[in-house]
Amino acid sequence: MPHSPYSCVLWDVDGTIADATPGIFPRLLEVLASFQVAAPDPASLARWVGPPMYESFQQLAGLTPTQADDALTRYRELAARDGYAASVDIYPGVPEVIRAVAAAGIPQATASTKPENQVRAILEHNDLIGLFTAISGARAGTVGRSDSKSDVIGWAIERLQAAGVDTSKPVLIGDRHHDVEGAMDYGIPVIFAEWGFGDASEGDAAAFRAADAAALQALLLTD
Repeated sequence: MPHSPYSCVLWDVDGTIADATPGIFPRLLEVLASFQVAAPDPASLARWVGPPMYESFQQLAGLTPTQADDALTRYRELAARDGYAASVDIYPGVPEVIRAVAAAGIPQATASTKPENQVRAILEHNDLIGLFTAISGARAGTVGRSDSKSDVIGWAIERLQAAGVDTSKPVLIGDRHHDVEGAMDYGIPVIFAEWGFGDASEGDAAAFRAADAAALQALLLTD
């Protein structure tokens, strides 16, 4: 049976497991238009994927915190209307990696700033939910603040520990600098998923880089 240098694996979702941009971008543009905010340049839309949306509405769209609360509520209403798993693509080879890690007996958890109910819906729709020991995402009802990557990583570790998992040697797989920085708070190494939405430089402080799913599996499992 394959072995792993890690006792558990944490997964970011957007840009790492799933490409939700076919659904995210139209909803985002509809919300921004309701605030009379000009549509972002198509080349810059990727900046919206990964970070907490509440922060992005302020930092990228220039909304006030109160407006960002309203925008986030509107965005989530649109997502609920469309279906959380609608217009979501799973990256090639990633489900096979998740299955291989599970088959090797290595516990897995999500650590996503995407709302937890949306994470569950995506994993359930793609028959992956049963491969995870714990699901950690942002709190869907959060208003007036955003759950950070550090927050959701901490909850993932807590839930794994509550399930009796050895969390002494965790690793996080992510595609943005937020993943790298959040993991640093816990001394967790990061494998930077180069197929995601982050610029190459966002992975400079990561422990490893993976160009594709096959490279990722080679870092997670050895014969």
